[in-house]
Amino acid sequence: MLRSVGQRRVTADGVDPRVAELRAAVARLRRELAGHRREFADRGIAEDELAALDAMATSGAPEVWRLRRSLLLVAGAVGSVSALAEGLTGVRRAVELFGPATPGQPGRDGHPNA
Repeated sequence: MLRSVGQRRVTADGVDPRVAELRAAVARLRRELAGHRREFADRGIAEDELAALDAMATSGAPEVWRLRRSLLLVAGAVGSVSALAEGLTGVRRAVELFGPATPGQPGRDGHPNA
């Protein structure tokens, strides 16, 4: 099947496979986080940003810089919890499916990238 430039691949049910992968990876990490019995200071931040990632994916066409910002916040929040490392890696890989941040879009500090 030929696609026009700019068109995205979709599954039989009309879902972008990148979105499906991101939602699945986020759901896995959310389950792992919920099952992790030990408390840590930034757990709430991780939960909030995972919810934000899921909401962005559900919206259809998430902005790459926003995905990456949320990923950085999740990584900062759970990065020291080795039991969540595999789930975090899955979310990172799913975010990377959307490609690199586009020049001119805000970076981590809110200022446009050069």
